[in-house]
Amino acid sequence: MNQEADLTQGRKDRIMDVLFREQQVWRIPRVGDIVEGVLMKKQGSTAFVDLGFGTGIIYGKEFQDGKEVLKQKAEGESVVAKIIELENENGYIELSLKEAGREKFWKEAAQVMHEKTSLTLRALEANRGGLVFDWKSTKGFLPVSQLAQKHYPRVEGGDKMRILEELQKFVGQEFELQIITVDPKEEKLIFSEKSLEPDGMKEKLANYKVGEEYEGEVSGVVEFGIFVKLEDGLEGLVHISEIDWSLVDNPGDHYKVADKVRVKVIEIEGDKISLSIKALKPDPWKQVKLEKGDIVEGVVTKLNKYGVFVKLAQHEGVSGLSHISEFGSAQKMRDTVEIGKTYPFQIVVFQPDHHKLSLAFLGKEEKEEKQITAPPENQ
Repeated sequence: MNQEADLTQGRKDRIMDVLFREQQVWRIPRVGDIVEGVLMKKQGSTAFVDLGFGTGIIYGKEFQDGKEVLKQKAEGESVVAKIIELENENGYIELSLKEAGREKFWKEAAQVMHEKTSLTLRALEANRGGLVFDWKSTKGFLPVSQLAQKHYPRVEGGDKMRILEELQKFVGQEFELQIITVDPKEEKLIFSEKSLEPDGMKEKLANYKVGEEYEGEVSGVVEFGIFVKLEDGLEGLVHISEIDWSLVDNPGDHYKVADKVRVKVIEIEGDKISLSIKALKPDPWKQVKLEKGDIVEGVVTKLNKYGVFVKLAQHEGVSGLSHISEFGSAQKMRDTVEIGKTYPFQIVVFQPDHHKLSLAFLGKEEKEEKQITAPPENQ
């Protein structure tokens, strides 16, 4: 009996296996599937498609959106479409040619990105952030940060309008690009030019080591830092935060193009080399002897939504923040202090290891110690 039961069970398992495989091959179509069929008839603003498992229909807005594709199709030719409704009130399967085309486009874009294919495209327009290109009737964006070194706009002081003027010179020119970002949901297509820069860059970078010092020449001053030429065809970036220990608001106030400068390599990643100037200077935060409650004089360097940025008058390179709550509102803050003027402050928090300095504004009460409530030092 057991042997017979085993044979019966074996037959059942084989039958179920066959049924399962057939179900995979002949699975029920679903909304969102891309299907191929034969164009049966075009009638007015409606087209009928034989899908093999039912009749598809393209009409209304979908017909208008796919009109150019349908013009090129004769009855009996195959069409690729996307199912947007399995069965409408008339029993037809509603199809979209446009949706199928978009899905095909994003799949192709993803493949081009994966294969790192080079594309030759013409710049259509420019904005402050970069250049706009067209690929297969879809607009994509090339950010300024992804331009090759030869095209990067080196504008004194990082003036945005002048950067835009430089970018507008490229409109109409052809660029060799790669796709680096594909996002169908956001319909975002991002290009890069610098990803195609020759491998010789890596060979040059091999001669440089993190932690070593080198001589260079300032080749560009931008809003976020300065470019330093280390040798022909190789530049590194000194980010604005690496120019000096004190707060740097405008790199152009510190360096000009053609200035000779000594730098330290702090990071090499891919084809990028990051440099520092302040790393070659003593850390002033480790030199000062200050404590919570000390009264200091500070020069106001900047105002923003967080408060007043203050440079300590007697301690070069040490800056802190007097929070906007010290003044009550942004308007009162602007009415109370002026950039470039010196005022008395009291230290609320001083953490030299973290380069953190919080200050209480004393106004004209320089000799009267203000009562303050400071957060714990480890916060």
